[in-house]
Amino acid sequence: MNRRPLTAIACGWMAGSGLAAGYPGWRFWLFALGLSLLCAAIALIWRHFWRSLVLIWLAFSLAGSYWLYNETGNKTRIGLPVDGQSVRLEGTIVSAVEIDGDRADFTLKASRLSLLSAGSNPQVSQDIPGGEKVAVQLRLAAQKELPKAASWRRGLQVTLDGTLEAPQSARNFGAFDYRRYLHLQRIHWLVKAPGASSIKVVQSTRGVAAVMGFIDALRDRLGERIERLFPEWQAGYMKGLLIGLQNDLDPDKYAEFTQLGLTHILAISGSHVAINVALLFGLLRLCRVTRETAITAALAFVPAYMLITGFSPSVIRSGLMTMLGLYLLRRGLLKDSLNVLAAAAMLMLVWDPYFLLNVSFQLSFAVTAGLILFVPLLSPYFQWLPRKMGSAVAITLAAQLVSFPLTILYFNQFSLLSILANLLLVPVIGTLALPLGTGALLLSFLSNRLGLWAAFPVRWLNTVTFEATSWLSARSGFMTYWQSPSLLWVAAFYVGCYLVLYWGKRRERLAAEALTPQWQDDDTVPLRPVAEPTSFPLKERVWARRGDFLRLTIAAGLVLLLISGYTPAYNKGSGYIEFIDVGQGDCALITTPSGKHLLVDGGGTVSFRKAKDAWRERREPFEVGAKTVIPLLKKRGVHRLDAVILTHGDQDHIGGVQAVLDSFPVEALLINGSLAESKTMTTLMETALTRRIPVYSASRGMNLQPDKATRVEVLYPLTETEGTSRIPFVKEQNHQSIVFRLDLNGASFLFTGDMDEAAEREMLEIEKISASVPTTPANSIDVMKVAHHGSKTSTSEAWLAYWQPETAVISVGATNTYGHPHPTVVDRLNGKNIRIYRTDEQGEVQMRVRRGRIEVRSKLQQTP
Repeated sequence: MNRRPLTAIACGWMAGSGLAAGYPGWRFWLFALGLSLLCAAIALIWRHFWRSLVLIWLAFSLAGSYWLYNETGNKTRIGLPVDGQSVRLEGTIVSAVEIDGDRADFTLKASRLSLLSAGSNPQVSQDIPGGEKVAVQLRLAAQKELPKAASWRRGLQVTLDGTLEAPQSARNFGAFDYRRYLHLQRIHWLVKAPGASSIKVVQSTRGVAAVMGFIDALRDRLGERIERLFPEWQAGYMKGLLIGLQNDLDPDKYAEFTQLGLTHILAISGSHVAINVALLFGLLRLCRVTRETAITAALAFVPAYMLITGFSPSVIRSGLMTMLGLYLLRRGLLKDSLNVLAAAAMLMLVWDPYFLLNVSFQLSFAVTAGLILFVPLLSPYFQWLPRKMGSAVAITLAAQLVSFPLTILYFNQFSLLSILANLLLVPVIGTLALPLGTGALLLSFLSNRLGLWAAFPVRWLNTVTFEATSWLSARSGFMTYWQSPSLLWVAAFYVGCYLVLYWGKRRERLAAEALTPQWQDDDTVPLRPVAEPTSFPLKERVWARRGDFLRLTIAAGLVLLLISGYTPAYNKGSGYIEFIDVGQGDCALITTPSGKHLLVDGGGTVSFRKAKDAWRERREPFEVGAKTVIPLLKKRGVHRLDAVILTHGDQDHIGGVQAVLDSFPVEALLINGSLAESKTMTTLMETALTRRIPVYSASRGMNLQPDKATRVEVLYPLTETEGTSRIPFVKEQNHQSIVFRLDLNGASFLFTGDMDEAAEREMLEIEKISASVPTTPANSIDVMKVAHHGSKTSTSEAWLAYWQPETAVISVGATNTYGHPHPTVVDRLNGKNIRIYRTDEQGEVQMRVRRGRIEVRSKLQQTP
């Protein structure tokens, strides 16, 4: 019988839930049938495994059924046609209200919905039995509304007027899916409301939501007290460290922690709970409280600490494990921490099966299980170090080893300095900054001055910590980007690492047994020492050789696994054009058959905010380069860019490029021979100079050939500015857009930037003259990127008649206010039977080129 039945049950449960999530319906049951037959066959061959197999099979089947049951009930209860309608909702606020700039976000559990007419009068109403959660995004109209928004809390019963919309799904392949994210929280609708006047507070309610509202207020007061103890640049960090509030941490500092794999410090986890419980237990024992009473007090402390620190999955996991451990310790039954971990996982997954897909849940349980399994296997390798140092190194390596696959799965990056940063900084933060900061916070309740004195050494430690993280994150060349691996890859990595370490420990154990005198269990002891054997017995030598061979084979497999994971997600020999949906803007990634990457523009967020509206600015404003382009490049395993082509200097084309230059090595930057009079362009040029990125002025006649199957021919601008004394500033950039023809693997593409009709006429005159030269290639092309998002100022009849494209791609925002693409242009394209792909309707458009054949797929629709 399995000595760890709970562990076997938990593994079977997670496998069943995960498979049901990935393959719902009949596909899950087909797989379950196959698994049943496999388990039966294994039980017949190895009969001593049958009990464990039955446990795993039962857990697997029950978990899958439970997941599918929850999915069946995870549907909206709103029966009215409400998408895009103005509605009035009556319900209770059930989440903390987060205010960032001019936006307040919270979750409302609606009990009644009414459709509103033009005069804000209810027309049709519907009661919602049991209530339904909706996500609320409220835009504050004026700065004076901030105090009112700050007074909203969980437990308030309110009426809310706004527009009800279906959440948006991912518009790019592999991008964050907001609709799926809300679905896992059982939310199916999004309400957008204008101004604080949209909400009317009816009354405060009682119950769980009201209690959580009180906890939110308590956390806010604790946050305010932390702000008094620590300067502004440290207060946000200490809030995250002490009470789990991460929203106020400086975005740049958070980015540094993310790069070095240190964000787990800010997520309340097992180490935070253990340190605080140990402090409480030690203090009680110092006051001569009995051991049993101290354990009981610690048991009562943990739930309160879980509430104060936010009740996130990592907090719940560590809290449940601690409470189970303390209870079993008091009963004298604490024997196996892996079973305790399994019990905590089962409790959470039975309570809410969607925890399984939560990144925090996965990282928390994976790292904890990894520490339990891998630290004993790694520790023998560091016996030559002092005991505490060897233990710290083994723990750090085990945590990094286990978190690595999940880190690259969800964040697609891993710093080679992460191990060093964790080894140096985590012990300092965990053993010094955390307990000293907690002590300073508690002392401040007695006297604010006393708390400030106690906080002084913590300030100094924080200064050292941030100086170290800044220095480490500034070291270039240590950040690696990985494509998102498959779950099979992740499983193979874990199994391979465990087997390599396991067989290494087995060899050491065999060696120790071979060197152990056979008489040690006998009462007769020889009079003189027995010499150590010069070789192992035959049986042990055979096992040792088998173990060495297995370790070598598995280690080689791990190396190949890492190489395959680090390789970009593109097949060599094929060319790719990916028109990324960046809203109202342009961005395209060209990947050549040999693996070269060329980025054409980077999108950009256009802001018309005035200085007086600075209060509306968010702590980390949305920027399409950082939030859309960079994550997609990382997810696809792009490590460097061989060229970035800026067709012209408008914000919606170059705004996202700054994040690209900050994140990736760039070999060359091409501009149109002029500079835009903008802060964005100035910063880009300064970054290029600082990073020593060559900047080239593109003009007609310039040719690039990244590989034998790829050729880039610049067709416009006509005039050359390369080598001139100064680059001119041009306000109207559209006319100067870089236009180039791309011949890729036998197919041809035309990129046009935002060129206008005047530029088209200039080009056509030159093209018609060049067409008389025999060496000039045929002018017809396969795909045209339509200029200026389909504006009526370009894409003339003559232009289309000359190039004769078979397919057109329009990069345009789904909710743009410019009327793009213009109906005239769309009619013009349809009139020539040109197939049209639009990012506003189809999301990202990807084209794969093999031997002159173009295969097209789009994120939202498979065909136009």
